[in-house]
Amino acid sequence: MYNLFRQGQFFQLLSAQFKELIREPGVLFWGIVFPILMSLGLGIAFTQKPDITRKVAVIERNGIDSTIDDTLHVIETFLQSNTEKIISGNNTSQYKLTIPDDKLGNTTFLFQKTSWKDAIIRLKRGNLNLVIDEKDGEIQYHFDPLNPDAQLTYLKLSDVFSRRQIKVNIINENIIPLTVSGTRYIDFLVPGLIAMGVMMSSMWGISWGIIEKRSKKLLRRLVATPMKKSYFLITLISVRVAMNFVESALLFLFANIVFGITVQGSVAGLLIIFITGNIAFAGIAIFISSHTSKTEIGNGFINVVVMPMMVLSGIFFSYHNFPEWSIPIIQKLPLTMLADGLRSVFIEGADLRDISGPSLFMAATGVIFFSAGLKIFKWH
Repeated sequence: MYNLFRQGQFFQLLSAQFKELIREPGVLFWGIVFPILMSLGLGIAFTQKPDITRKVAVIERNGIDSTIDDTLHVIETFLQSNTEKIISGNNTSQYKLTIPDDKLGNTTFLFQKTSWKDAIIRLKRGNLNLVIDEKDGEIQYHFDPLNPDAQLTYLKLSDVFSRRQIKVNIINENIIPLTVSGTRYIDFLVPGLIAMGVMMSSMWGISWGIIEKRSKKLLRRLVATPMKKSYFLITLISVRVAMNFVESALLFLFANIVFGITVQGSVAGLLIIFITGNIAFAGIAIFISSHTSKTEIGNGFINVVVMPMMVLSGIFFSYHNFPEWSIPIIQKLPLTMLADGLRSVFIEGADLRDISGPSLFMAATGVIFFSAGLKIFKWH
């Protein structure tokens, strides 16, 4: 270690790696600006006033049988007597019905008469929530039962049709809005974005960088130098960790200013779980890039690691939606550990003891993969 500092080899390498990184303009956008834009968009989408609009297609029949009692035309009678008819820009008629609710937010239904074929096309395009039809005086509801949004629309609308009137003053005294800090979607999302940023930056920044240099025969030039490959890899990791820290700090600062997100737990614990998460992914990145010089193969290796964790680890939604038997497996994934650890400090008030287990596991994972990668690493 003394010789290392005396020769300045480590710091020379560190300086070279850092300059190479910051001279790439794309790093600033994809590493800093893009995560902030993503958190802004998702944060606004899920934290705005809970007024909702639901679009409902009413299947239009060709001619109404005059022999049938008007009271049996349930939908038509309801639309004529309870909704506001509006004309949209393309001269199509819509019927608007708003159910006010001070606590849960207003619900607006937009009914539009159309054919069955057009309704199905619009449903496939995501422009509709529900399709309703009428047969023998009974309303039929058509929707995907696995779609929770369509289910909610059905429950609200079927209640309105069953009462045949709009209840303006809904009694919801038993509903107490939850105001506990850390329960918003944006509180769940930001730690996940930080964890995902660490993984993506490490896997693509380290792995892809090494493989690309090897494929362009740039690494073989370093064989002639007295530099140790361990110095080269450690400086590469150090620069990437420093960059990840800056990116994450700016994302947190933005979320703090715009959405009021704070750290409820131990700041030291937050730093430890963040650093050990970086170590884990840096070790994996070194391992998968240690041997191949084919960018196509390297791309496949990186995607094999990244894609399953992107889907399973609960970045954008809870992984508890997956089958119960898979939860223990998902919880052992590095990205899951990092995201859960960050969330526990951010919104659950976790301390050093709470994050010690996952931190040790991720640090051990990183050291093992780094040692294995260093063992089989080749310059060309």
